[in-house]
Amino acid sequence: MTDTHRGIQFFSTVSREPDAARAGRALAEATRSGLGEGPVELACLFFSSHYAQEADTLCAVVHERLHPTALLGCSGEGVIAGAEEIESAAAVTLWAARLPGVSLTPLRPSFTQDDETCSVSGWPTHLGTGTEPPFFLLLADPFSTPVDAVLSQLADHAPRAPALGGMAGGGKDLGENRMVLNDAVYEEGMVGVALSGPVSIRTIVSQGCRPIGECYAVTKAEQNVIHELGGKPALERLQAAFESLSSEERRIAHQALHLGIVMDEHRNRFERGDFLVRNLIGADRESGSVAIGDHVREGQTVQFHVRDAQSASEDLSLLLAADRSRHPSPPLGALVFSCCGRGRGLFGRPHHDVTVIRERAGNIPIAGFFAQGEIGPVGGSNFLHGYTASVAIFSAPAS
Repeated sequence: MTDTHRGIQFFSTVSREPDAARAGRALAEATRSGLGEGPVELACLFFSSHYAQEADTLCAVVHERLHPTALLGCSGEGVIAGAEEIESAAAVTLWAARLPGVSLTPLRPSFTQDDETCSVSGWPTHLGTGTEPPFFLLLADPFSTPVDAVLSQLADHAPRAPALGGMAGGGKDLGENRMVLNDAVYEEGMVGVALSGPVSIRTIVSQGCRPIGECYAVTKAEQNVIHELGGKPALERLQAAFESLSSEERRIAHQALHLGIVMDEHRNRFERGDFLVRNLIGADRESGSVAIGDHVREGQTVQFHVRDAQSASEDLSLLLAADRSRHPSPPLGALVFSCCGRGRGLFGRPHHDVTVIRERAGNIPIAGFFAQGEIGPVGGSNFLHGYTASVAIFSAPAS
């Protein structure tokens, strides 16, 4: 599948060939045929765990035959390729982009951890110094990467720069996942590419939730524990929101209650995409406090949320529709990082996220993988999410 506009060109292909060398050759040959002669600036390679032991071979074949300026990839819980979400079978997908004039900077940050802090080094010093912030694609091993520290330091090095990506999957322990950067394969840490120049890359971060009840100001809190909302015990506010639901919605809420934190307090009203959604991890009936999976500050506005298949489907569709209405340049390609908790397990049918994207963005080259955590911006800041679909939509720059 190929899409072209103003010299920008995208192509995606997939192979189910179990032999890594043959799969790599098939992917490279299909890509060369689809893009034609000329340079490949960015290539993304995503593969199921079946190829982990032969990732070096797979990477070497693709790199040798295409010579991309940057090759980025990793193993995943499953592969997203074209119109398919391949969740359990062996599969590998290659997504390639011709991006004339775009600068690509490979990233391999390193981490130093002590008892209290984590320092991150290895960011190229020139990133973030231009008039327009770069766009970051980041892939990481969940067992060895302090993602929150990385994103915090990224905000210092390149303010306003969006980052999108995911945590590699398929492995059950340290050393079992694979990350690819150019001609090297790694078993730990993070890899990435920074893009800057004449291409538009927009982000969709669908957290799959809908708000319930009312918005409240946090009036008393410590770290991740909320004692009071709007001057009353947080648990009392939660019970009121719960009681406002139908009996079927209450059944769902028992399993998937969350809290959304408003990221831009200057808005008159808060809608989808305005909240950073975090898990509700506990409640204390005696004190009336609730605990969430992140720190919260007094004065922030929050609202309880519920996640189910219908909410997740509507959220992704509405966010894509809103993006399309705001941007006249048609989508030309997309990368998708979808949580391994979505897919058939959440929606009860295969190919959900990629089908919704194609319905809203068109029949464009798409690739990605099912991740153990998804990176994406909310309210202008980058976060690590769960149960989320993070989508990068590529198009020609606005004229």
